[in-house]
Parts: sequence; C-alpha cells; structure tokens
Amino acid sequence: MQEPNNCSTKQATRVLLVNPEVPETFWGMRNALKFISRNSVLPPLGLLTVAAMLPKDWDVRLLDMTTAKLRDQDIRWADYVFVTAMLIQQKSVDEVIERCNRIGTKIVAGGPLFTSIPEQYENVDHLVLKEAELTLPVFLRDIQTGSPRKLYNTHDKANLNETPVPRWDLVDLKKYAHACIQYSRGCPFDCDFCDVTTLFGHKMRTKDPAQVLRELDRLYSLGWRDDVFFVDDNFIGNKLKLKTELLPALAKWMKEKQYPFSFYTQASINLADDDELMELMTRAGFNCVFVGIETPNEKSLTECNKLQNKGRDLVRCVTKIQESGMQVQGGFILGFDSDNADVFENLIQFIQQSGIVMAMVGLLNAPRGTKLYERLLREQRLTKVSSGDNADCSINFVPKMGMDALFQGYKKVIETTYSQRIYGERVRAFLRSYRASPITRARLRFPGIRTVLKSMWHIGILDKGRMHYWSLLFWAMQKRQYFYMAVMFSIYGYHFRKTFAAIWRK
Repeated sequence: MQEPNNCSTKQATRVLLVNPEVPETFWGMRNALKFISRNSVLPPLGLLTVAAMLPKDWDVRLLDMTTAKLRDQDIRWADYVFVTAMLIQQKSVDEVIERCNRIGTKIVAGGPLFTSIPEQYENVDHLVLKEAELTLPVFLRDIQTGSPRKLYNTHDKANLNETPVPRWDLVDLKKYAHACIQYSRGCPFDCDFCDVTTLFGHKMRTKDPAQVLRELDRLYSLGWRDDVFFVDDNFIGNKLKLKTELLPALAKWMKEKQYPFSFYTQASINLADDDELMELMTRAGFNCVFVGIETPNEKSLTECNKLQNKGRDLVRCVTKIQESGMQVQGGFILGFDSDNADVFENLIQFIQQSGIVMAMVGLLNAPRGTKLYERLLREQRLTKVSSGDNADCSINFVPKMGMDALFQGYKKVIETTYSQRIYGERVRAFLRSYRASPITRARLRFPGIRTVLKSMWHIGILDKGRMHYWSLLFWAMQKRQYFYMAVMFSIYGYHFRKTFAAIWRK
C-alpha cells in the first residue's frame, strides 16, 4: 500500500486522533456539566496514550467530539485519522468513517468496538486491535516500510510498565470535569455478562508505583487540581500490590504535594472485607468507589456467576465502605432469568436502605464474547448487537419475564429511585452516616457562586420539584461541611431525571 497522496517525503506525517461523540447517557452527565461550565466528564485516555506511542517527528492533533465539532477541513489536514470507540459510540463512529471515506483520508481504528465486531468495518483501512502497546508498534513499523496491513491482532497481553505517559498536552483539561489514569487491567472474577476479561483477561497486570507517579506528576505540572479517576475495571484485583506498593507510595506523594487531587475508582464488593485496604485508600486520597452490586437477588447472582456478591449482607458491606470515608456508587441490573415480579420493589428498597445516592440501574445486555452471549446464542434468544449502554432501555435478547413486564418494572424503579422526594431522602441518609476522611474534609469547598446560582435557577425555580431542592439545601446548611455535596447531589439528581425523561420519550 502506498503512502497517502497528501503526504510528501519532506513533510511530517499528520495524524488526527478522533474521539467520537457519546449519546446522552446516565454517566455522560450532560445535564450536570452545564452547572460547572465543563464540556465533558473525562478526556479520552486511550487516544492520549496512543498519541504518546506515535513517532516524535509526526504532527499529531487530537479532536474530542464531546468538546468540539469535527470539521471536514480537520479530516483533510490529516494523512491518517485514528479513531477509537466503545460500543455506545457506534453511531458517531459510523458517521466519522463515512466522512473520512468521502474525503479520502485513511482510517486507523482500534479499541473495544472494533475489537468486538471487526467484520463490520470493511470500510476502515487499518484495524489495530486489542492492546495498542503490542499491535500499534507493528503497524507503525509497516507504515515506515510502506507495507501496512488491513488487520493487526494479538493474543498476548501488554506489560503496562511499557505504557507511556499520556499526551495530556493535546487536550484542554479545563473542558473536563475529571482527569483519569490507569493502574491495572484485568479482573480476577468471572461474571458471565461482563466483557472485561474477554478483552483483558483474569490475571491482573499493574503498573509500578513509579510509573503511576510519573503520570500524576505530569497532570500536576499542567496545573490540574481536581478529581482523578482510576479507570481500572477492578482497582482492588491485586490487593497485596495495592497495600504494599501503590497506596503507600501514593499517600506519600499526595502528602508531599499537599493533597492536590481526590481519587475515585471501581472495585468489587469484597473491598468491604478489608479494613486495612479501605484505610490505605482513604489515606491516599480516595473518596468514592463504584461497585457492581447488580442485584440483591441471590438466585440472579448465582445465575450470572457473581459469586463474590453471594452470601453477604450487601447493605452492611456498602455501609462499611461509606463509613471508611468512601462514597459508594452502585451498578444494578434488571432482566436476569431468575428475576421475578418482586425484583423491582426489592431493588427500590435496597437502594434506599443502602444509602447509595448514585445508583446506575440498567437492563441486562449480552456483549459479544461473553459467556452470557454464548448461552443466549445457543438458546436462540439474541435479537441484536448490544448498544453498550445498559441504561438506555435497550436489551439485546428476549427476557424470560417478557419485554413489557421488564420495561414497566424498570421504569418504576427509575421513576421512584430518582423522584425528588425519594432521592432527597437518600441524600440525607447518606450524609448523616458518611464519615469523610480528613483529606476529603479538607478538600470539600464551596461549589462556586456560579454553580450555586445556576442550581438555584434551574432546579430551585424552574424545576417542578423545587420544594425538595430547597428543603435539602436548608437541611444541609446545618451540616456546613457537606453543603458542597448537597448542591452537587441536587445537580446529579436533576441530570438523572432529565436523562431518563429523554429516554422515555424515544
């Protein structure tokens, strides 16, 4: 294959890295971002890491479609458009590919979407799949020799200590609510609906503490002083390394830098079993953790092989984590074969009793490559490809409960859980029992006059449930240290109601 016509031997190769748009979703926080004057929740960590792997003499730009529009002149400028995506971004990806094909700019694609369904992308010039640390260097070598292939794939797993520091200089961090970093890949568990192990395996691979600190140093040097999300699918997959290596080093670094960041991440429920680990995490600056609880139904947990959640007092586990100083955000799923008519009311009660303010409730889907997908394929119950968004009312198989009963029950759970009265009660219950660590308390601050005024106008005046907003804020004034959290929770609740109202209208 010849080099692109618009690339001369005297001119550096020009690469445009494109992060496609994300539709309105639960975690997209589109309705909340306007209150804090940010455009997107997280920068595209994968593309920023890929950018750091490209030859130093290449001319590299990054365009994040969640913060800026992609123009035809941007595509024409590039010799190659590199695009990555998750399933949820497929509609935007298809539009980007069509525009590149029309203009004649070559496309290099990778990431979870293309890895899971590469056969659907014959119109992509080069598919660089799986982990870029392994497949991208081979592609770049072939580019230099003038013989790049259509497909690059591997069954090997990358050494994360060879992953470079992301090119944070390619984005305007002020457009994002949070920064992000990766410490590990993989998960030791085997939930049948999850494709994490399909992509990254069961064996936990981690970066050395020095590598993590180099990445944090880079963010610090660029002036970032806000939340940092560890994007790991299960941050505590290797507890020993965390307790003996990373967390002590992270706590020392944070103290030396006078606690510039707050951290949050994802973890399994067995975090509640380890008091030492929870203490080390809060000492290092973690104040929030997302936990996949899925369901309080033991039969459904057995069905999906979520064995780490079985035989537990899940409410008590959540309480222990929150008492340690970390807010628990919870993931829940409806639509298991073992779910019955009682599951909806039971889930509503569980969420209220546990004090999980931010509860992501979605419908079960079967991503390709998972054990659930293979089982449903054998049973001839699959109907379509998963959308990648389990909170958009979509489901890609025929549920045993029946579609109508499942949708109506799901709608009841959402409308009840995020009604302003029920939501406000849950926020109060959480704040009464929450024991913020000294580090977290030191970072709690007034949310900013503009943010408060916007919330007062949009929620306290224009929103039909305004009385619940004012009731919560007046109550929070008696617990001044948590006033910031009350304002932000009010904004999140507003976002959730708006998001699901838009979904119901579709």
